[in-house]
Amino acid sequence: MGQITNTNRDSYNLSLTRGYLICLSAVALWSTTAIFIGYLIQTFKMPPLVLAFWRDGIVFLFLLTVFSIFNRSRLNPGSGQIKFFILYGFILSAFNAIWTVSVALNGAAVSTVLAYSAPAFTVLLAHWLFREELSVVKILAVILSLTGCFLISGAYNLQQWGLNPIGIMTGLISGLLFAAYNLMGKASSKRAIYPWTAMLFSFGFAALFLFIYVQLPSPWLQGISSSNLFWLDGEWVGWLVLIVLAVGPTAGGFGLYTVSLTYLPVGIASLIATIEPVMTAGLAYVLLGERFTIPQLIGGVLIVLGVVLLRVNERRRKGSKAGMSV
Repeated sequence: MGQITNTNRDSYNLSLTRGYLICLSAVALWSTTAIFIGYLIQTFKMPPLVLAFWRDGIVFLFLLTVFSIFNRSRLNPGSGQIKFFILYGFILSAFNAIWTVSVALNGAAVSTVLAYSAPAFTVLLAHWLFREELSVVKILAVILSLTGCFLISGAYNLQQWGLNPIGIMTGLISGLLFAAYNLMGKASSKRAIYPWTAMLFSFGFAALFLFIYVQLPSPWLQGISSSNLFWLDGEWVGWLVLIVLAVGPTAGGFGLYTVSLTYLPVGIASLIATIEPVMTAGLAYVLLGERFTIPQLIGGVLIVLGVVLLRVNERRRKGSKAGMSV
């Protein structure tokens, strides 16, 4: 009996560890995104919505090519799944669009904090929709993560917020949409859809929606969008950077994150994702020579502490369940 208990516990811990490692790998790839996007916007003045369209579109074309060559069965969305993927793609496109508007209205620091309200939304919605446990430890991890993001982004400087109710509302909506994207990923896992197939179709429909967005004239999108989709024209360096951004941080990051949802509760995966600002700050330190402030260091420690706290608690809880199941 004891051997069975230990085997079950080891199996739970192995699955949990695999989920954490995959999710952290996804976040590591995501953390390079800002460097590529910043280069494209600053060097080529590329409108963010046009960038988002090509980013999602190249991911779709890349996966379509890979599956067409190596595994055509992955091109089958499954019976009755098209409506699900249309919704999945719409949510992804809306998050990309609203996020860029939030950055324009709020600036990078405040928009980052508002977008990382997503873990709180995700934990609450996952409890309501998927009956995921809403424990004291998980709530504490949310508080640590949000506080850490607040400090790392520098949003404690009240001058950055200003009197901008529309901007604040837009930022919070971006966080809610990111939470919705997380929940769609979990729903995809529960439907037993192959993660990379889910990514192929969700990004394909997202690119289609973004194509529609960039055609819509709106004073909100001045400097953010353009009907000229071939903004980079003959700038081959810009196209190369855009392709690397799509195939690496985007396809790899979103793909691995979707895979991690097959091993982890969506609330925990969302909280792990808040370690991205820490990794991005680390890359900025190594590659760009940027220095950490004391609040940023404290914020990084709080975020990592929240993830470690989750890992220890989940390992203990899963181990206890394994022992009780025999």
